[in-house]
Formats: sequence, structure tokens, C-alpha cells
Amino acid sequence: MTWYEGVLLGFLQGATEFLPVSSSGHLVMGQTLLGLQVPGMAFEVALHFATLLSVVLVYRARIGALLTGVARRDRTQMRYLGLLALASVPAAIAGIGFGDFFASLFDSPGVTGMALLVTGCVVWTARSALARRPTGKPGTGAALVMGLAQAAAIVPGISRSGATVVAALWRGVDPREAAAFSFLMSVPAVGGAALLKVPE
Repeated sequence: MTWYEGVLLGFLQGATEFLPVSSSGHLVMGQTLLGLQVPGMAFEVALHFATLLSVVLVYRARIGALLTGVARRDRTQMRYLGLLALASVPAAIAGIGFGDFFASLFDSPGVTGMALLVTGCVVWTARSALARRPTGKPGTGAALVMGLAQAAAIVPGISRSGATVVAALWRGVDPREAAAFSFLMSVPAVGGAALLKVPE
């Protein structure tokens, strides 16, 4: 893969990462349509790591408040951090336990195409979830369901942000809170994946 092909895929990743359309799915389809050969899941994780830096920058105030709150033993902040940790467990188990299986899916545009259809169906239900006027904050149940959605999103074509936010909406979480929690829970997930995969 040449440097300009890497730039092209990086642009595709950046343009789709914050939309509920699965950036990983578009990377797989993009490299298939363009006939590119990339280093697989490790390359995709590396691109996500760049996005992780953007998330940290955007939510730096909230992350700072969490860390400060933990240092001061603030129960509210400690509970929120605990929920983020809980939400990270399913993806960690799936990634470590079935990493080779998920990596193989990045060479399967057929699976990716079907997963993109699943993402479309999931996002389509968001309208019904919003009609219930969710106003709550993330709790244990919502964190666990969002964590399971994030684990499912390891499959290329399943949108991580789309799946986790819609899952939160169906659990009655306020849309803004759902989006914030979704992006914050991506920090340990993507950071951990990068530590495991980038050396490869």
C-alpha cells in the first residue's frame, strides 16, 4: 500500500468515524472497490487511534472532571467511571478471546455488506426510541447493553457509535448523554485495541 492510498483510507475513516455508518465497514468496502491491500485489523485500529485523540480533545473537560473527581473520591464521578469500565468489558473479552476470528472478517466484504444492512436497520429504530422521549442518565443496565453493542461493533460494518447510542436510547438514556457516554467508552476500547494490535 502506497502512502497516498493510506491517506485516502485515512480520509475515508475520518469522514465516517463520527457518523453512525461504520467507518470500519467503509474501509473494508473502500479497499475492496479500489483493489488495495492493507495490513488488516492492525491498520484499521491504527486509524481509529487517531480518532481516539480527537475524542480525548473534544471531551477533555469531561475526562478531566472524571479524573479529578476520582482523585477527590467524588461518588458521582467514581460511579460514572465505573460504568465506563463496565461498558468496556464485553469488547475486551470479545477482542482478546476472539481476535483472530474478528480479524478474518476484515477480508470478507460479503460479511461487511450484511453488517452494514444490520447497522441501517438498527439506526432506523432510533426514531421509535426517540419518540419515547428518553431523558435518563446511563445506569448499570444501559452501560452493559451499550458494552454488548460495542463488542458487536468489532464486526466491520456494524457502527460502534450507531449501535451504542441506539442501545442507550432504548434504555431510556437522554440523546446527548448517550452520545457522550458512547464516545467516552470508546477511549479504553480503542486504546486497548491499539496497544494489542499496533505492534503487529
